[in-house]
Amino acid sequence: MPLMDHLRELRNRLVKALLFIALGTVVGYLVYDPVWAWLKEPYCSLPASQRGGGEGCDLIFTGVFDAFFVAFRVWVIVGLVVSCPFWLYQLWAFVAPALNGREKRYTYAFVPLAAILFVSGSTLAYFITGLAMEVLFGFAPDGTIPLITITNYLGYMTLMMLVFGLGFVAPLLVALLNLMGVITHEALARSRRVIVFGIFVLSAVVTPAEPLSMLALAVPLIVLFEAAELFCFVNDRRRRAADGLAGLGDDEISPLDDAESVSDPEPKR
Repeated sequence: MPLMDHLRELRNRLVKALLFIALGTVVGYLVYDPVWAWLKEPYCSLPASQRGGGEGCDLIFTGVFDAFFVAFRVWVIVGLVVSCPFWLYQLWAFVAPALNGREKRYTYAFVPLAAILFVSGSTLAYFITGLAMEVLFGFAPDGTIPLITITNYLGYMTLMMLVFGLGFVAPLLVALLNLMGVITHEALARSRRVIVFGIFVLSAVVTPAEPLSMLALAVPLIVLFEAAELFCFVNDRRRRAADGLAGLGDDEISPLDDAESVSDPEPKR
């Protein structure tokens, strides 16, 4: 296809994806109250002394438009989650013509696995945020009352859930790149220490300044990375066994040439 036809195809796919997201945002508007109550539950689970000493778990807002912007962000988040099968399909349909048969089979398994890992990471972040806030609020001196705004709290929750979700998907990308022959197990093994150190640094940067959230993100990521490395090791061995010629030195004779020399001892003229 010419370049302009590719751009038109991309435009049409993006418009369809945005329409599905807009319909999902309408669903988010309808279910806003229970979703907001679910998002606020980690804060409500804190001890009363860390929430100002009252019986409720109310959050405050200081701007005229804060309440609307928070509600709109929740609508869009719900819309993205609800409509993800549809806009993901539009993106896949744009990329699929450039993939061969084997790569298409990989994407069929990648999409559901990525969704499961992302939801798992986001769920872990949802439960860990309550413990993280309890640790952080524990440093407050006596006689102080936390006044958490709804914009600050929603930003903290969405950031944690997004970071944990994407972090859980990253090792799956490593396995996918290995299947496509881009990354080998040898390259991962040589960089293992650097990768583990980078995971701890990244976890410390993107999570709040307390060890609980950092470890809650770093430890599962290291486990998932080791699982991805083991997968790459098994896949590379299978690939070499299927090849039959890999691992031979430059001065070693291949099995095919050896068999030919035995079956045909007479030199060819």
